[in-house]
Amino acid sequence: KNEKHKCLYTKKSKCTCALEPTMKQNFAFDNMGYEESFETLPSPSSQERTVAVTVLGMTCQSCVQSVEGRISKVKGIVSIKVSLEQNNALVKYLQSEISPAQICQEIQDMGFDANIAEERLTPASVSLPCSREAVIKLRIEGMTCQSCVTSIEGKMKKLHGVAKIKVSLANQEAIIAYQPYIIQPEELKSHISSLGYDCTVKSKSTPLKLGVLDLGRLQSADPKETPASLESSGLGPQAAKMCSTATAAVQIEGMHCKSCVRNIEGNISSLPGVESINVSLEHKCAVVQYSPNLITLSALQQAIESLPPGNFKVHLLNDSEANNQASPPPALLCGLAGEPLDDMTCTAVVRIDGMTCNSCVQSIEGTISQRQGIVSVLVALMAGKAEIKYKPEFIQPLEIAQLIQNLGFEATVIEDHAETEGNVELLITGMTCASCVHNIESKLMRTNGIFYASVALATCKAHIQFDPEITGPRDIIKIIEEIGFHASVSRRVPNAHNLDHKKEIQWRKSFLCSLVFGIPVLILMIYMLIPDGGHHGSMVLEQNLIPGLSILNLLFFVLCTFVQFLGGWYFYLQAYKSLKHKTANMDVLIVLATTIAYVYSCVILMVAIIEKAEKSPVTFFDTPPMLFVFIALGRWLEHIAKSKTSEALAKLISLQATEATVVTLGPDHSIIREEQVAVELVQRGDIVKVVPGGKFPVDGKVIEGSSMADESLITGEAMPVTKKPGSTVIAGSINAHGSVLVNATHVGNDTTLAQIVKLVEEAQMSKAPIQQLADRFSGYFVPFIIIISTVTLIVWITIGFIKFDIIQKYFPNQNKHATKAELILRFAFQTSITVLSIACPCSLGLATPTAVMVGTGVAAQNGILIKGGKPLEMAHKIKTVMFDKTGTITCGVPKVMRVLLLGDTAVLSLKKVLAVVGTAEASSEHPLGVAVTKYCKEELGTQSLGYCTNFQAVPGCGISCKVGGVEAILGMAEEGLGPSASHVYSVLIGNREWMRRNGLHIANDVNDAMTDHETKGQTAVLVAIDGTLCGMIAIADTVKQEAALAVHTLKNMGIDVVLITGDNRKTAKAIATQVGIKKVFAEVLPSHKVAKVQELQNERRKVAMVGDGVNDSPALARADIGIAIGTGTDVAIEAADVVLIRNNLLDVVASIHLSKRTVRRIRINLILALIYNLLGIPIAAGVFMPVGLVLQPWMGSAAMAASSVSVVLSSLQLKCYKKPDTESYEAQAQGRMKPLTPSQISVHIGMDDRRRDSSRPAPWDQISQVSLSSLTSDKLPRHNGFFEEEGDKWSLLMNGRDEEQYI
Repeated sequence: KNEKHKCLYTKKSKCTCALEPTMKQNFAFDNMGYEESFETLPSPSSQERTVAVTVLGMTCQSCVQSVEGRISKVKGIVSIKVSLEQNNALVKYLQSEISPAQICQEIQDMGFDANIAEERLTPASVSLPCSREAVIKLRIEGMTCQSCVTSIEGKMKKLHGVAKIKVSLANQEAIIAYQPYIIQPEELKSHISSLGYDCTVKSKSTPLKLGVLDLGRLQSADPKETPASLESSGLGPQAAKMCSTATAAVQIEGMHCKSCVRNIEGNISSLPGVESINVSLEHKCAVVQYSPNLITLSALQQAIESLPPGNFKVHLLNDSEANNQASPPPALLCGLAGEPLDDMTCTAVVRIDGMTCNSCVQSIEGTISQRQGIVSVLVALMAGKAEIKYKPEFIQPLEIAQLIQNLGFEATVIEDHAETEGNVELLITGMTCASCVHNIESKLMRTNGIFYASVALATCKAHIQFDPEITGPRDIIKIIEEIGFHASVSRRVPNAHNLDHKKEIQWRKSFLCSLVFGIPVLILMIYMLIPDGGHHGSMVLEQNLIPGLSILNLLFFVLCTFVQFLGGWYFYLQAYKSLKHKTANMDVLIVLATTIAYVYSCVILMVAIIEKAEKSPVTFFDTPPMLFVFIALGRWLEHIAKSKTSEALAKLISLQATEATVVTLGPDHSIIREEQVAVELVQRGDIVKVVPGGKFPVDGKVIEGSSMADESLITGEAMPVTKKPGSTVIAGSINAHGSVLVNATHVGNDTTLAQIVKLVEEAQMSKAPIQQLADRFSGYFVPFIIIISTVTLIVWITIGFIKFDIIQKYFPNQNKHATKAELILRFAFQTSITVLSIACPCSLGLATPTAVMVGTGVAAQNGILIKGGKPLEMAHKIKTVMFDKTGTITCGVPKVMRVLLLGDTAVLSLKKVLAVVGTAEASSEHPLGVAVTKYCKEELGTQSLGYCTNFQAVPGCGISCKVGGVEAILGMAEEGLGPSASHVYSVLIGNREWMRRNGLHIANDVNDAMTDHETKGQTAVLVAIDGTLCGMIAIADTVKQEAALAVHTLKNMGIDVVLITGDNRKTAKAIATQVGIKKVFAEVLPSHKVAKVQELQNERRKVAMVGDGVNDSPALARADIGIAIGTGTDVAIEAADVVLIRNNLLDVVASIHLSKRTVRRIRINLILALIYNLLGIPIAAGVFMPVGLVLQPWMGSAAMAASSVSVVLSSLQLKCYKKPDTESYEAQAQGRMKPLTPSQISVHIGMDDRRRDSSRPAPWDQISQVSLSSLTSDKLPRHNGFFEEEGDKWSLLMNGRDEEQYI
């Protein structure tokens, strides 16, 4: 084989010689990629290649040394020689480790320009991207036990292109290393889905840049390839260049933007044989220079068309050569798809300061959404935040923030939701130069479990993405400190949660400043209003200092000027920013009103002085101070109220512990070492010690110690909850008494508390549909008011000159000196300025978000998480509530209801039967088996049982085994032990069929007892010990105690209640009878649940679906409101709109109740705001003057401030909402809850709407023959096509016919 390699080096041009080794080498590489066998790899010397790289930007010898120093350390570099004079570098490298493009990239990362000049000593294979794998993380829902894990791993490992797979049952996820040019994430997903699990992509590693496409790799995919292209794979670039080149123009349809152009140019230019490609977006065409010996036109056409997103269409403009040669192998196209177009969208959250009303929101949303690369913009006025979805290839969060700043607002990026799971930002001190950065980055990138590390010298920050399964922030900080730097977690600014009071203080300042100058103005105004009784007094103030300027006007002028430019400075700033961008907001109206009043007064005063008037004119200097006083007061009160609405969030955030005690355990859980660390540094898998009175810093499982935990602030559960080894604890809950050790399972942003905070924040950001209408309205409001104001001015001037009497009535004791024109103008200006000052879109804009904010906050404190304004607004319209059965109406866990002994109790006492049965079932994984074992252990008061041998499980029937060693449990003293001290019992447990197969006769009375239990929806199991039938056990999934009350209360509210389940009709009917539901859909497949919801929606009914969140997600998402019942861990259920933290059905009633309250409050708010504007504007415009109702401008601004504050106060009344407790519901239902008889219940089977109560077995019955041990033998995934709910497996199992009562 080595001989053949030599042949390669001696004769580059002889392609025939290259042919055979290439084939062999390729298969060697295949093995390397797929079977991990390296024995056939060529020797290192055969992989060595030399490349000449042009390096621009080097200035001195130290540049040369730094390039040589850094590049020589890169993996795969054999040697490097850099020449400053020739501006180039000769690099010898191993082709299996690194490609020339990557070498250039490394040099470019150092700040120099680098590109490939030429390559030499090229052996057969082109650069090898096969060795580069991509990693993807998938979320898999529906795994129940270890056998699910092994079946997924087994199936996936066999797939071509999957290198490694690790499935975690606890985290319900899989991490897969795969070759992106052979298999794509979508295919991986579909393979797992085809096994019957729900699979979604959690995170992908960024797509790897493929080097030059490895043509040799394609041969393995298509052995029948044309010899011409086979030979070509052995050619080096020089040889290729010597071949003839051709130029072709092709037309490309389906390009939308520059990124399509970059996508095509980037991928096609890297194909072997393509020398250059220029794509024109305007002309929709591309000009390609290529070597026909290496690649055909039709191959190019297919290559472009197969690029993601897959919607390019290529037409060849010169067909002559199009069909000359064979089309390329399909694998070529796979190679191209290896680097997908980054079509993913990211989400950035930007904090925005300076928004005052909805026209600000409108202008930001309008301007930003027009930018290329912005997918959607959602601005929340109340939260002072914007959530922006963007395409990272076009625009970055900082650019978005800059755009918002250009609009005149303060904007900072809060977080950038990256796709990967572990993300940490560190502050690193002690870095001095670029080599420190390189040291840290290279050390981190070599560390197992770190996907990405980027260190910025300027900001001293490092951004690191890691796999939380392998490493965590604390380990990363240790690594950095080992190199000699200091690192700490960069904490998010606490005010990121909009809980700062900066704005409040600013408005308070503005108000106080206006007030200081406003009070004297007020006194002067009152003084002027006093009738002529104090005639000489008013004369003093009205005396002229110089002709035309009285003392009064001078005082007014001085005071007003201060207010106008000190108190009103902030208004001017905002109005200027707003007008700069051609939008108008509230500040514009205020500035307009005050400036017109001020300028008008100054002008008439100047005119009077110039004309040396004997009487100083009447001015409007009293208007601006009064306006500013009231508006600043209104804004200040509004901000105080706003911060009150976020109190719920502040309370939740304050629950988080700041420090944790991480311990190192020795043998027998003895503590070797303790250390205090910040809570951000706790990693998954750490053991945390929590002392009495301390807060649990993370979610986890107790491994030692027992205590009580107060979880009231998180779940709303008033009673302390017992915690013992194996119990889960929630971050933020308080440890009452007793020290415990906790194994951290969720840390940082994954804790229940962090998820609740995130949900509440998102809810407060989302807009209710009713608010969008108000927003649109207030966008047109400001221009409309300015028009009304102008019209008012013109109309009054006209009226005044036509019919002066009307205006004269308004100034009864007017002094004689004022001219007619002066009075008319004064009145006209007064009304128009009052219109400007009274109009207020703020109250409309605040009506909905304040109520939604308070509503979601109050709900969160009551253990109900409502995701946003839409579900909150929708819930009061609900007409039908659909309940899932298992885990929602029932507890979802089977329990033993009854044990009936059939044999001689003297020989086989109850205790002995329980000990034997418990030991036998301990080997079974079936839910029924687990229930039986648990019951036996509880009854016997022991945790240890006997031993079991010869265990055999038969699906659909039962189990058989030999049991011994039970005497130890029972105590030797018990009578009837028989002669042998340790007796071995042969045990059979199963259904009728199993007993018959083993030759046991079932008496009629036993059969009747079994049938009786089965009609109640319970499962009856027979027990035989030593060939004698000695007992029957009835097992059932119990109904939650509050279920019947919740159903009754919902019916009282006029809501239809429906039960929908994948379980069989007998069980469904039995459960429905107990809780009082009249309409039942049984044996419904998961996909049919969605159809059922749609069916009801088509009848114009609003439907709420209540499920346990794991298996009902499609129906939860489809329903108008999805309500997920999660016991804390399910908080982040994506599909549901409402999450009930406590496992309590009465919270369903409470959520609808609260929704009704909130919507009522929103309506009151909107009516208040509308009435205010509809009445206020006409009064201000002087429409009611004939009645004598005229407002001064300052009255208008006082009314305006009052309207905003009244709306916010009205919303805050929701804080008084108290969730009705169980007692009050029971009191309402007193005496009215009557149990239903089976005949009152209508049962519908599957998608069939006909009632089917016949005892004929449905196809379902044949399928539902699952044994006690089916989980060990018959790996049943939870999302099996038929079995829908988590716990339905055991109760699916009833049959229409007695003799086929399989479990």
